[in-house]
Amino acid sequence: MAKGHRSQIKRERNEQRDTRPSAKISYARVSVQKACFVLDAIRGKDVQTALGILAYNPRYASSVIEKLLKSAIANAENNNGMNVENLYIEECYANKGPTMKRIRPRAQGRAYRIEKRMSHITIVLNER
Repeated sequence: MAKGHRSQIKRERNEQRDTRPSAKISYARVSVQKACFVLDAIRGKDVQTALGILAYNPRYASSVIEKLLKSAIANAENNNGMNVENLYIEECYANKGPTMKRIRPRAQGRAYRIEKRMSHITIVLNER
């Protein structure tokens, strides 16, 4: 149990908060494996280069991640007052979300299971 007054505990917790601009999408209808192909291509790049990579990447996940990256850039600009030219992608990762289970009818009365996977994708930016 934490010691001290409630306001003191909240103050200490807020001091430890991460101040880097970020954006997160939950329950994205793309599997973690497919999202990671795109995330690996943009990790560590500056935001202008990353937007160019995402614009010409044919994968479906790239359109979802492009929208998320634009949101993270807007957060950095409006909430943190950072300069867009100096931003780069410090962290980007996809975590496993819930799986929708569906049934596919097959021959002779059998049923095969189809798993439609979801993911939670996070992008964290920083300034050079």
